[in-house]
Amino acid sequence: MKKFFFFIVLYAISYYLDTSTYAQSRTSAKFEKWLSTKPDLNEITHLPFYNKPLSKTEANTIREKLWNYRAEKIKEQYASSWKLKLFTEDEFRMRFDYKIFGEKPTEGRSLYISMHGGGGAPAALNDQQWKNQIGLYQPEEGIYLAPRAPLNTWDLWHKPHIDALFEQIIASAIVLMDVNPDKVYITGYSAGGDGTYRLAPRMADRWAAAAMMAGHPGDVSPISLRNIGFALWMGANDSAYNRNQIAEQWKTVLDSLQQNDPGGYVHDVHILAGKGHWMDREDKAGIKCMANFTRNPYPEKIAWKQDNNVTHNSFYWLSVPNNMVEPGGEIIVTRNGNTIYIEKNYCPHLTIFLNDEMFDLDKKITIVCNGKNIFKGTVKRNISSLYKSMLQKDDPRYIFCASITLDNIMTEK
Repeated sequence: MKKFFFFIVLYAISYYLDTSTYAQSRTSAKFEKWLSTKPDLNEITHLPFYNKPLSKTEANTIREKLWNYRAEKIKEQYASSWKLKLFTEDEFRMRFDYKIFGEKPTEGRSLYISMHGGGGAPAALNDQQWKNQIGLYQPEEGIYLAPRAPLNTWDLWHKPHIDALFEQIIASAIVLMDVNPDKVYITGYSAGGDGTYRLAPRMADRWAAAAMMAGHPGDVSPISLRNIGFALWMGANDSAYNRNQIAEQWKTVLDSLQQNDPGGYVHDVHILAGKGHWMDREDKAGIKCMANFTRNPYPEKIAWKQDNNVTHNSFYWLSVPNNMVEPGGEIIVTRNGNTIYIEKNYCPHLTIFLNDEMFDLDKKITIVCNGKNIFKGTVKRNISSLYKSMLQKDDPRYIFCASITLDNIMTEK
């Protein structure tokens, strides 16, 4: 009997050591020891505790260690890019110049990416437009960075390599220039304004705000602008390509979107009487307007409409597989307390990332789609979710400790 009792006590102690805070701290120590060997992060999936449940404290600790390790790799990868003022993506080369304004805030500098005009012109003309853009605006605080488009075509800011190059700029600016990831802005003039119309919605989860100056949107939808500030500046006499008329139409559309969704689509539209394509620098007020916005990386509602030409597989706290991305596809998801509502979804395989800022992960999560509960249960924090979410973007705010992947949950059309 005593022997039996001894084994019961031994089992209880073993179970406690394996599931308690003590065991979780051992996981953190093991993870730190593994990182100290300078491993290839792809090897993380082979760790025996890769899917082991973590406490809130443990998940936060490992998340920080994971980002710090990744940040060191980013520094190594892009230090020369900042020194040379040159980023590359495949065969595309993007030169840039930048200026720093004001004192650095405690939480990090702001970053303004400012795209030049031109396009469909000789390289010398586009070079001149780039040089003009470098001196066009002066924020009160932050890094003002003007890239030179890799190509000289009319659609110089439209192509997929632009998104990839801007991702490099932002990620490296966060770790090398101490940029606050929640204070990143995009603007552009003329053809750069065309680029703002396109990049503001399709990379909206990167921006706090955007300011479009004297551009043309083409077939772009504003749906994905829900959670950023959006300023639009246009000369009333800027009639080439119907820019002025389309700007008026966008004002009407944005007004309607905000009226129907008061929590989103904050916008500021200025159609300047008597001004043509050049607005005599009155548009510089748009830079000051943007500075009032800070990104919310975890909005309570996500409206995600894919661009018709350049698509992305992640947006805020949502992700879809690359091979299931649908140009023009739309997903609308909201969260309220510990309940997630899928209002619209085209993709049969949707991943929802979670963290303790968004949800109480020690309680059950409920997911509702087409009026029915399709999921209800607790979601475990683990290294797997931390790593998989980090692969989506090099951004410390988008490393999530938990995730739910749903299959066959398309909404009724």
